[in-house]
Amino acid sequence: MMAGRHTRLLLVLLLWPGLAAGQTSAPSVVTLDEALALARANPAITAARLRRAVDQAGIEIARERPNPEARYEHTNELPRDAFSVAQLIELGGKRGHRIALAEATARTGEAELAQTEAEVTADVYLAFFGLAGTQRRLEVARELAQIAARAREAASARYEVGDVSRLDVLQADLALYQSENDAAAVEGEQAGARAELNVLIGREVNAPTVAAEPTDTSVPAPLDATVIALQSNTALAVLDRQVAEAQARAALARAQRTVDPTIEGTVTHGAEPEFTWGYRAAVAVVVPLFTRHNGAVRQEEATLALLAAQREATAQRIRGAVASAAFRAAAAREQYRRYRDDILPRSREVEAMAHAVGLSVAVYGSLAWEYRCGTAYVRADSDVDLLFDGQAAPPLEPVLALVQALSADASAPRLDGELILPGGAAVAWREFARRPEELLIKGAGGPALCTRASIEALFARAAA
Repeated sequence: MMAGRHTRLLLVLLLWPGLAAGQTSAPSVVTLDEALALARANPAITAARLRRAVDQAGIEIARERPNPEARYEHTNELPRDAFSVAQLIELGGKRGHRIALAEATARTGEAELAQTEAEVTADVYLAFFGLAGTQRRLEVARELAQIAARAREAASARYEVGDVSRLDVLQADLALYQSENDAAAVEGEQAGARAELNVLIGREVNAPTVAAEPTDTSVPAPLDATVIALQSNTALAVLDRQVAEAQARAALARAQRTVDPTIEGTVTHGAEPEFTWGYRAAVAVVVPLFTRHNGAVRQEEATLALLAAQREATAQRIRGAVASAAFRAAAAREQYRRYRDDILPRSREVEAMAHAVGLSVAVYGSLAWEYRCGTAYVRADSDVDLLFDGQAAPPLEPVLALVQALSADASAPRLDGELILPGGAAVAWREFARRPEELLIKGAGGPALCTRASIEALFARAAA
């Protein structure tokens, strides 16, 4: 199922330029509840519902009784004519077991319908939150592109007046191109997520659907989630119905070992002069000499044991998967909350403070790796690593006041990082804020110890 989803996503991404050209209508905002309601008409669900008619016909067939057999004979012997009627009598409750099996099969069909509905619902959840996530990521990517554009404009302006070198302008250009490229990649992901959701809810693949911001992001505790999953999991429900169906098949196989008699009555005519009308009666049974249906019973009992084992294995797998998913979901929810409520607001605040004193600012470390790679690197206790670029020779005192204020701030997330000095070497700005007599700097020639006075002199010479 995942391979098919990835294939569809790749196809949508390849076709995205053509799809984007055809999007002229206004965006249509859809909530999660609306998406789930629209998905009720999904073709997969519609097809699964057609099994009900098949299963109902199977029940009607199981209720049928054997038809009587009528026979007429004419011979040159006496009596010359014979009219016979024979009726098979089913014993051992075969008809009742057939009906029970057909009804169990119908219940299996209902469980499989519920499973199909659950699978489509899960796909809608994944597609909806995938679209909502890419929408949010696209907002962040465009915001970063705007920041890079402003940094590039500032670098160009400083180059025009001779404050920075041409290399600084080229680096700003590269940062802008990279941020624009990242935004374009997220736009492609958003197109794929939107197309996947559109297909599930019955819209045109290029419809401009927008996922409303989810309001409920609560995650149940792992134990509670496991209990809910075991009680409502449709795969387990299907296996339970299949077990019941196998039990009905085994009961029918046992009933087949009971011999069914055939009762026959005959009226004869034309045996003159002894008699004109006569009769005879007969009972016939199949002698279970070669076949006793024991193999069928053993087969159904073995199938029943197999299904019971599969059910237990599935339940065990669900316990592990649900607990793992619950822990990951709780971590992802906390990560999202931290981004929304802590990291992004504080990053914007620090950016404004840095620009006010003439510093450009960038993010590196675990937060940057997570953004670039899409892999979870940020933990609850992770620092946000900030790189302040002081190569444009801002005044020393405002820079020192900024890093001292950030170092004294104990609110989360904790900020850390480096300050690029005039000349290109870098120093840990928390260390620089404490103003020790000596500091470790990293330059093109490797790490080295420098006095505080010599570092402060770099700012003075650059500003002169």
